[in-house]
Amino acid sequence: MRIVIVTAGGAGMFCGSCMHDNTWARALQQAGHDVVLLPLYTPLTLDEESLSDRHVYVGGINVYLDARFPFWRRLPRIFKRWLDAAWILRLASRGNVSNSAPELGDLTMSLLQGNHGPHRAALGDLNRHLLELAPDVVCFSNLMLGAGASALRSHFRGRIWCVLQGDDIFLDALPEPWRTQSWTRLREITGDFDGFITHSEYYRRFMGERLKLPQERIHRLPLTIDCVRHTGTPKTLLGSPPTVGYFARIDPAKGLDLLVEAIVLLQREFPDVRLRAGGYLGESHRDFFDRVGKLAAPLGDRFQYVGSPGTLAAKIGFLEGLDVFSVPTRYHEPKGIFLLEAWANGLPVVQPAHGAFPELVRSTGGGLLVTPDDPAALAEGLAQVLRDSELRRTISTAGAGGVRRLHDLSALAAATTSLWST
Repeated sequence: MRIVIVTAGGAGMFCGSCMHDNTWARALQQAGHDVVLLPLYTPLTLDEESLSDRHVYVGGINVYLDARFPFWRRLPRIFKRWLDAAWILRLASRGNVSNSAPELGDLTMSLLQGNHGPHRAALGDLNRHLLELAPDVVCFSNLMLGAGASALRSHFRGRIWCVLQGDDIFLDALPEPWRTQSWTRLREITGDFDGFITHSEYYRRFMGERLKLPQERIHRLPLTIDCVRHTGTPKTLLGSPPTVGYFARIDPAKGLDLLVEAIVLLQREFPDVRLRAGGYLGESHRDFFDRVGKLAAPLGDRFQYVGSPGTLAAKIGFLEGLDVFSVPTRYHEPKGIFLLEAWANGLPVVQPAHGAFPELVRSTGGGLLVTPDDPAALAEGLAQVLRDSELRRTISTAGAGGVRRLHDLSALAAATTSLWST
């Protein structure tokens, strides 16, 4: 099959959805399919080789200018297209670019107007390119990217699909009236798609209800990483000092502060326990990180923030230095790529019992589930793993095997081929 995956750059931020789209493209290519990974807004920021097209469509600078300034959107595209150059978008992304939902309500709604809004010309360029590529399937990697699908549908003979992967987290953070208007608009455009994809049963049910979609229109494909690139050696011996790790965006929603509170409690039993945290820290969350630092004061230099490793090798090196892993999110996570990476590097995990985590942990056997938003429960779960060498060996081995059995490239490629070949 010839497949186009339309994804969205993260404005210079490492983005789990972008990374998964890149992995998906590689899995399908290895399975013999002809795949184009087409970025919108900004180029992709990845810690591995990018398979994305070098051209960016619906470039972020023009999106902003078209939405804010009527005179700009009236200019012919030939005079504006140069701002969609990848190097210009990368340069702009180095600045203080906001991807915070509360600041983007009107911009989001302008994009959701699709071909009837201020971005009609840019979406027209995208749709013309998609028609030139003549794929069998076009898949948008989130529903907000697919607002122009109705115009594509009128000329396109192939199938149009959409991945649902965290749309609600962004949309529910929008201020009113944008939140209600955006959800209403998304329900209106669902008819433009042949089907929808999620990576967990939890999110399949949840988004079906939010979008008022019949469950038979939503299909689950396995979340995936390229396990060959990870070590997979299960943790058996406890490090000295024992080390708990966090690797995700530094954001209140991801719960680093909850983990710090748990480690402060944990040091009663393990006085030398260390917490190492890695992940992207944006300007909008500097104040939050300062609060985390104050919470971590009782740990002294046993709390370490290592920044955002820029390569896969650096990320693996970070994970290899841990004994147990946790990202205790406040929100209900629809995917959980960071768990797959932890398991692929032999780590046991301790996670809140909500979102996609229960099905991931139960299917692999790679961790413990604890009460959400409860630092004491999290501390006790971490203590169980650190104090019980047999438990640590059992769940580490199960996680390392389970991620390779259920979440490697071949599993995703086979499931995708089966879905789109029918």
